[in-house]
Amino acid sequence: MTKKLAVGKGDVLVVVDIQNDFCPGGSLSVPHGDEVVPLINRLAEHFEHVVLTQDWHAPDHLSFASAHPGKQPYKTVMLPYGAQILWPDHCVRATRGAEFHKDLQVPHAALVLRKGIHRTIDSYSTFYENDRTTPTGLVGYLRERGFSRVFLAGLALDFCVRYSAEDAYREGFQVVIIEDACRGIDVNDSMAATRESFSMLGIACTVAEAVG
Repeated sequence: MTKKLAVGKGDVLVVVDIQNDFCPGGSLSVPHGDEVVPLINRLAEHFEHVVLTQDWHAPDHLSFASAHPGKQPYKTVMLPYGAQILWPDHCVRATRGAEFHKDLQVPHAALVLRKGIHRTIDSYSTFYENDRTTPTGLVGYLRERGFSRVFLAGLALDFCVRYSAEDAYREGFQVVIIEDACRGIDVNDSMAATRESFSMLGIACTVAEAVG
């Protein structure tokens, strides 16, 4: 039996990248990504505090394979900040692909945080860019608001949700992954690596039914 987790004033739900390009038909579709939308809508009703995050890339973002002539998507290259998987063009700012899924309904979300806004640095985590030093500002926001526990749901489990969870943990927040409200993309065994990371760090995973 899954332990019930009561939501309180120190808790915040961070909903990661529920955007058209990450859903079926999008340019970087996460398999069954749209299935999490109704679940997240219901989950959000239990939280007084919700943050929505949004990938928001320049058209010539350096993480796009199209920015590297001769390179194909899902290949890894070395950039000044380290290894970077090259992606299909996705979530280009002010395009339909970057918009939230039309069925996402969280009207009381207090913050929409855009990430990946710097052309030369990708951003998986909602807390730091991929250089691991450039902050998005989310840590300061959560601390100033007095939150101590971060619940995470969204896309994709093995990239943006994973790196967000790891950073939240390192910043001293309690972290809970709502696993059935996430979907993974699984590039180069990234799902297995994600589960290993969560296990090593002791990051808790639960299901939506147990939150409320």
